[in-house]
Amino acid sequence: MAHKILASTSASVSELKKNPMGTVAAGEGFPVAILNRNEPAFYCVPAAAYEALLERLEDLELNAIADAREGQAMHKVTLDDL
Repeated sequence: MAHKILASTSASVSELKKNPMGTVAAGEGFPVAILNRNEPAFYCVPAAAYEALLERLEDLELNAIADAREGQAMHKVTLDDL
């Protein structure tokens, strides 16, 4: 059965156990596919890439909220009202 690997770098679970930081470094800032018996088991994602991913998801959620509110009546307020 064929499996799609969504990373340009891959490593085995054994390689990850031997040298975890070297495995992460091999991805050069991008995710590394960790394979178990030549099948993707999980992705090792560097902290910076994970943070960027979460920020992007948050932006998409905020955009969806803003789009849903488009066309609703606007209420003017002043700072004193708050």
